[in-house]
Amino acid sequence: MALLRLNNKTARSYWLASNGLGIGSAPDPELGAKHQDLLGTIKRLGFVQLDTIQVVARAHHHILWSRNHHYREDMLDDLMAKDRAVFEHFTHDASLLPMDFLPYWQRQFNRKKQQLDRAGWFKGLPNQAARNKIKDRIRSEGPLSTHAFDTKIAGPKQMWARPPHKLALDYMWYSGELATSHRINFTKYYDLAERVFPDNLANAGIDDDEQINWLCTAALDRLGFGSAGDIQRFWDAVSSDEVAAWVARSKASFTEIEIESASGEWITVIAPNDIEDRLAALKPASSSVRILNPFDPAIRDRNRLSRLFGFDYRVEMFVPAAKRVWGYYVFPILEGNRFVGRIEVKADRKKSLLRVINLWPENGTKWPASRHQRLATELERMRKFTGVSTIEWD
Repeated sequence: MALLRLNNKTARSYWLASNGLGIGSAPDPELGAKHQDLLGTIKRLGFVQLDTIQVVARAHHHILWSRNHHYREDMLDDLMAKDRAVFEHFTHDASLLPMDFLPYWQRQFNRKKQQLDRAGWFKGLPNQAARNKIKDRIRSEGPLSTHAFDTKIAGPKQMWARPPHKLALDYMWYSGELATSHRINFTKYYDLAERVFPDNLANAGIDDDEQINWLCTAALDRLGFGSAGDIQRFWDAVSSDEVAAWVARSKASFTEIEIESASGEWITVIAPNDIEDRLAALKPASSSVRILNPFDPAIRDRNRLSRLFGFDYRVEMFVPAAKRVWGYYVFPILEGNRFVGRIEVKADRKKSLLRVINLWPENGTKWPASRHQRLATELERMRKFTGVSTIEWD
C-alpha cells in the first residue's frame, strides 16, 4: 500500500502547528495574561530551553512569548517557584519541564551522573563527605546559590572552569540529589530534591523500559513526524540504540509516511497513527510575522530546519566578530510557514529603546510594504514585552 505523502508546504505547516506556531496558537484576546494556559503550552512543547543571554529577552521567556503575546516573565517564575508546576533539568541543554513528567525523568538523573563519572568532566569534584556538608548547609539554611560558598578555582583560570563548590552543586543537581528551587535575576538557588519534587512523582517506581517507551512516544507525538535520530535528539534522554530498539518493538504505535524536503527529495519517516486526523484538523498557516528566538524548539534542530525549510541558520555569539556571517545574536523572521528574513535587534533597557540594528531579507524573498507593516506590528509587540518605550532603527 502506498505511503501517505506530505508535500513540503503541508509538512512545514504541520511542524509549525505542532510547535504552537500555527494560526490556532494566538492567545484569546478576551483573556488576561494570568488566564492563558502557560503550563499547557510547556506540556505541548515538552520543554523550554533556558539560556542566560539577554539581548532582547532570555530564550525561555522569548519562546513562550512567541506563542502568547500576553506572556510576561513573572508568569514563568511563579509557575516554578510558587506552583511547583515545572522543574529544571538537562535535556540537550538546561531546560524547564512539566513536573508531571518527573516519573519518566529518573533515568536522566542516572544517565547524567554516569556520564559525569565516566567522562571525568568534573575534575576536582569534592568527595562525598564534602558534598554532604553542602547538603547539610542547604538542609539547615534553605535554598542557596553558588554565591553562598567561597571555594576558589585551583590553578590557572580557564574557560568553563568552576570552583569546587560549584562543581559539587552542579554534580548533585545533574544526578537529582539537588533541584532548582527558584532563580533570582537568573541566579540558580539549589535545594534538596525532596523539598522540590513531590514524593508521589519522584518515587513513582516507573521501570526503565516504560520510561524509554514514554520518552520516545512523547517525542514523536510532539515532533509530528521524524526519524529515529529526530526522536533521540528531542529529549536527549535516551541513546540511539535505545531508540532503535523502541522503533523495532513498537511498530504498531506509529505509521510510516513520506515527507517532501525543501529540495524536493521524498524522505520516509514515522508519525503517530492519528496523523491523518491531525492533518484534517490543520488550519492554514497564520500570515502574521514572528521574530523567533535562536533557541526556539521549532528551529533548534538545525538539520531538520534546513531539510524542511531550506533555511540555513546558525548562532554566532561564540564566533569571533570578524568571522561572523550575520551578527552576534540574529533572530529568524517567520511569516506563515516560511522564513522570510533575519533581524538583529537589541533591547537597551537603560535608554528604554528597542534598537533594530540590521534586517536581511532571505534571498529571493520580496519585501513589499505589507510585509514591512507586519514586521512593524511584531516589533511593537516586542517593545511592549521588553517594557521599553521606543523603537529605534539604526
